[in-house]
Amino acid sequence: MAVQISKKRKFVADGIFKTELNEFLTWELAEDGYSGVEVTEIIILATRTQNVLGEKGQWIQELTGRFGFPEGSVELYAEKVAARGLCAIAQAESLPYKLLGGLAVRRACYSVLRYLMESWTKGRGVWETPRTEG
Repeated sequence: MAVQISKKRKFVADGIFKTELNEFLTWELAEDGYSGVEVTEIIILATRTQNVLGEKGQWIQELTGRFGFPEGSVELYAEKVAARGLCAIAQAESLPYKLLGGLAVRRACYSVLRYLMESWTKGRGVWETPRTEG
């Protein structure tokens, strides 16, 4: 017998699922440049897609186990972010890895800003303070 739930509860359940999935993938794929997910089929958007799917379908097994998908019902794809410079999440995730790599704070911040400004089209602007303090 099918369980009926109201439309409100369905939207809330879908929102919670998408939030949990996004949080999980953000944590696991941060160093691969994870940017977002579309839930029709699970399409992972990342700047570097080589390591995203995992060895021998590791991610599919982990997703089916964690979120209760029936076996064989999940199709997992990795898609490269089209405009990496315009993706705020990818740029924000790249900064800690630059700092961990030993780059000076000011140089790391300015490199992210410079990449962002080079990627933007005409008519847009970036406002920055004259000094990076800290």
